[in-house]
Amino acid sequence: MPEHFVLEKEGRVATLTFNRPEKRNPLNEEIVLEFESLLHQIRDDKDIRVLIFTGSGNTFSAGADLSQMKGITDPAERQRIFAPLGKRRVRLIARTLHTLVNLEQVTIAAVNGYAAGGGWSLALGCDLRIAVEEAEFWFPEVDLGVPLSPASTALLAAHVGPALAKEIIITCRRFKAAELLQLGILNRIVKKADLMPTARELAKTIAQKNPTAVMASKATINALAMHHDVVRPDIFLARD
Repeated sequence: MPEHFVLEKEGRVATLTFNRPEKRNPLNEEIVLEFESLLHQIRDDKDIRVLIFTGSGNTFSAGADLSQMKGITDPAERQRIFAPLGKRRVRLIARTLHTLVNLEQVTIAAVNGYAAGGGWSLALGCDLRIAVEEAEFWFPEVDLGVPLSPASTALLAAHVGPALAKEIIITCRRFKAAELLQLGILNRIVKKADLMPTARELAKTIAQKNPTAVMASKATINALAMHHDVVRPDIFLARD
C-alpha cells in the first residue's frame, strides 16, 4: 500500500493524491521513488486512460523537504546544506519527470494550493493543469544557492520559452494562478470547491475518446514541444 499517496480508480479515471498535508506534501528521495513506482503501476494498467494528480490539504506540493534547514537564515549555511541534497535528487527527478511526461495516459494536475520547486515541476510534467484561484507557483532553487534541475528547466522552457524561463528561475518570483493562465501554463482556474469536479468532468470527457488517437496526439505534441525530431512508432499501438 502507498505510504505517502492515495490512489483511487473510478471507471477509466484514476486519482493520485499526495497525502502528507501536515508536511505540505514535500518531496524527498523516498517519496519521489514511491511516486515513480505508482506511475509505473498506472502506466501498466490498461483500464486507466486518464490520471488526475492532486495534493491534500491546502498545498499541491512544497517541493524539496527542507526540514533540515528550519530556522537557518544564513544564505551560505543554507546553500551548504541544500546543495548536496539537490545533487542527489537531480537524476531521480529527471527519471521521474520523464516517466510522468511520457505516460500513455493523459494526466491532469489539479493544483489545490501552492506548488513550489519540484512540486511545480510535477505540475508542469502533466498534460493539463487546473488550479484554484489562490494557487501560487515558484522555483526557490536559486535563492537556495543551486540551479534548477535540467529536467525541470527543460519543461519550463518548453512551456514559456527561454527568456521567460530565465526570469522565472533566476528571480524566484512567485506567480499567481491568474498570471499563469494568461501565459498559457494553466488551462483553467476555478474556485476551490470546483477543483476536483472540474478535473473529473474533463477526465471523463477525455476517457471517452479513442485511446489510440489520444495517445498519438499527446506524443506528437510532446515531441514538437520538446523539439524532438522523431516520434516513436510504438506510440501508435492501441491500448486494449
